[in-house]
Amino acid sequence: MKQRIIGITGGIATGKTTVSDYLHNTYGLPILDADLYARQALNGERLSKVCDRYGKLVTDEQGQLDRRKLGTIIFSSTVERQWLEKLIHPYVKQSLVSEAKRLESSTLVMVIPLLFEAKMQGLVSETWVIACDYQQQLKRLINRNHLSKNEAIERIASQMPQSEKIELADVVIVNSDNAEELFFQVDNALFNSPLGLFLNVM
Repeated sequence: MKQRIIGITGGIATGKTTVSDYLHNTYGLPILDADLYARQALNGERLSKVCDRYGKLVTDEQGQLDRRKLGTIIFSSTVERQWLEKLIHPYVKQSLVSEAKRLESSTLVMVIPLLFEAKMQGLVSETWVIACDYQQQLKRLINRNHLSKNEAIERIASQMPQSEKIELADVVIVNSDNAEELFFQVDNALFNSPLGLFLNVM
């Protein structure tokens, strides 16, 4: 039986983790997180390339990579962000593919924030975009990442507009801070979507 692979995406701080945690905790679905593989990618030769490019701009007093400093650079420069993505995306894609093949679950979830930007739609059988109001997104990002308002605005602006992601999605789930309504939408997408006819989660 072909695997059902749900690709969860959306803007930063829209609720992707909330949805994936619910799918895992409620239905036991395996979750593959692209961000986790992206962090793993920054080692060895790839880490050396980052340090060679930015030097002390991205290291702490002990000479270790400071991810916050790196984030400040890549979120303020399209050129630098694209350079880093080109460096780590092949590793992320290969990790997602390998782990999906290893798992025996007929249904699994891939959380890929840059699913459309990185053209990874081919890895999944359906795409779910988690969306929310801009002001909610801004507030969540400031509180979660301890950013200034300007830093948060810059990070949101660096991504593909939410409206464009919605147009490309198979399923759109609106996260309005009402957990009951959010999870109702998730359940509906999981069980009632025509794409989920061979769902076997239990």
